[in-house]
Amino acid sequence: MKNKIEELEKNRKTSLLGGGERKLDEQHQKGKLSARERLNLLLDTDSFQEWDRFAVHESHNFGMQEKKVWGDGVVTGYGQIHGRLIYTFSHDFTVFGGSLGERFAQKICKIMDAALQNGAPVVGLNDSGGARIQEGVVSLGGYAEIFWRNTRLSGVTPQISMILGPCAGGAVYSPAITDFIIMVDKISHMFITGPEVIKAVTNEEVSFESLGGSRTHSEKSGVAHFTAETEEEAFQLCRTLLSYLPSNNLEDPPSLKPEDDPERKERTLNEIIPENPNKPYDAKEVIKRITDHGDFLEVQPAYAKNMVIGFARLDGKPVGIVANNPSVLAGTLDIAASIKAARFVRFCDCFNIPLVTFVDVPGFLPGTEQEYGGIIKHGAKLLYAFAEATVPKVTVILRKAYGGAYDVMCSKHIRADANFAWPSAEIAVMGPQAAIQIIFKKELEKAPDSEKRKLELVENYVEKFASPYAAAARGYLDDILTPSETRPVLIKTLSSLQGKRETKPPRKHGNIPL
Repeated sequence: MKNKIEELEKNRKTSLLGGGERKLDEQHQKGKLSARERLNLLLDTDSFQEWDRFAVHESHNFGMQEKKVWGDGVVTGYGQIHGRLIYTFSHDFTVFGGSLGERFAQKICKIMDAALQNGAPVVGLNDSGGARIQEGVVSLGGYAEIFWRNTRLSGVTPQISMILGPCAGGAVYSPAITDFIIMVDKISHMFITGPEVIKAVTNEEVSFESLGGSRTHSEKSGVAHFTAETEEEAFQLCRTLLSYLPSNNLEDPPSLKPEDDPERKERTLNEIIPENPNKPYDAKEVIKRITDHGDFLEVQPAYAKNMVIGFARLDGKPVGIVANNPSVLAGTLDIAASIKAARFVRFCDCFNIPLVTFVDVPGFLPGTEQEYGGIIKHGAKLLYAFAEATVPKVTVILRKAYGGAYDVMCSKHIRADANFAWPSAEIAVMGPQAAIQIIFKKELEKAPDSEKRKLELVENYVEKFASPYAAAARGYLDDILTPSETRPVLIKTLSSLQGKRETKPPRKHGNIPL
């Protein structure tokens, strides 16, 4: 037995080297960590339990029978983050460039099946050259098996993809199905077809970074949810994100012991809305003055900046926040903002995270580009997401809530549980200037002093419609708040909604306007 134990220890040490010391050195020279170094940074200290350490491929094509490496290019297993169970896999680029073969895929599928059975999140560390060409169709089948499990896990346990190197072709679809994607500047790349293929097919010349780098996907495509400067920062981001999320859809999100006074009134909120209704302000300043300690984990901060989404806590309990941002495009709803918010709302609804919506929206962004791009369909996604959500939903109208955008932004009519407004709220079909031009068009054309008459009509319109009192009179608002009391009111309201139960009509699933 002694000899066998010594052999086991020797083989374990060999398995830790992946593709060998030279390959590990090359990985480090690229500014990248090894598969196991990454797991050490992601997980709680000494919590990782590895599975299938000695798995190897069975391919005999192209001399592969002579190139077998323990682990076959991916490290899989489970560990803990903040003391909670997490299943994880980490591509090892030092072994066949991290390419996915049959055994590689089977290892990932095994931990995904375990995550579903045990109700725990999956975190994937992606650094792969794609499908293993030498294994042919079985590698493609392996990808499809992973995609199928991604879909099975969706809405059951949180799934997070960390892109820590190349991610190309079919490999990008697994991260795309998962809930959140974290990229690292300069080392992460995602694309369906690489620069060389694009040049051959379309004659376009584009660099790896410009085509699929972190900046491209965080600012232009919206594929990435978070971007970090370094791998270390990315792992800390992942740990912070998970601190807001439950382990599965049957649990409540993890609460912290409250340390910020739930009765705290933020007097500065009384002055944050400009007197001029056309003057912008930053919605994130409103959010940070209401949440515990001003903490706010913003999701997709560089994409569709006219919409703000992210996680925060109120009295120690996680909430998902959705807010129009008047400092960008006047806070209008456009295609990108609608899609961004809709997916976030649906995620929060999957995982029992209450939604708090701050509204300051003058309407949908007009223009042929938006109409041709399908703003009708894409705007309806956000409407659908809010309407189908059964988690507690609380809405605060800060200033403008015009037209159909008022309905879409979690109004009482699509079943928000509690709706409030600040005294600065303007709730109407459209802004006063535009409304008067339509309603009194003929009168203004005939008026001797049309500008003076227009001002009178605008003042009357504002008094009658562009205020919170007309909506409150009909019960569309539950109360009108002094801005400074927003935090304590939100906390009390969410506390009252903790036992909310809502039954959906029997059906297989709805048909969201994709």
